[in-house]
Amino acid sequence: MRLSCLIVDDSEEFRTSASRLLSAQGMTIAGCAASGEEALRMAASLRPDVALVDVELGDEDGIELAAQLAESAAATAVILISIRDREELSELIRGSPARGFLRKDALDASCIAQLLGREPSS
Repeated sequence: MRLSCLIVDDSEEFRTSASRLLSAQGMTIAGCAASGEEALRMAASLRPDVALVDVELGDEDGIELAAQLAESAAATAVILISIRDREELSELIRGSPARGFLRKDALDASCIAQLLGREPSS
C-alpha cells in the first residue's frame, strides 16, 4: 500500500520539488499546503498517512502546527522537516508529537516509511 503524504511548507519551490521526488519514489502526494490553516483543512478532508511539516513555516510555528495536526487528525502522523540540523532543533523536536525529523536535503520515501514503521512501497 502506497503512503499518502501532505507536504506543508511555505516555499512553493520546495513543495513542488518534494512532490516530484516523493512521487517518483512511490508515494502518493495527497496535497500541498502553504500555511497551517490550509494544512489543518487538508489533513481533515484528505486524511493522509503522513504530513511533512516545515519547522519554520514562514511566520507560523511548525512545531505548534504539528501538535494541532496530532490533535485534530489523529490518523495522520507528522514528520518535521527543516534545512537546519537535528542538533539545532533537538529540544523542539523532543517536545513535539512528531514521529520524527528529516532534513529537507535528506528527504526520501524510504526514510519516511522507516520513521513510520512501514515498509517502503516499490
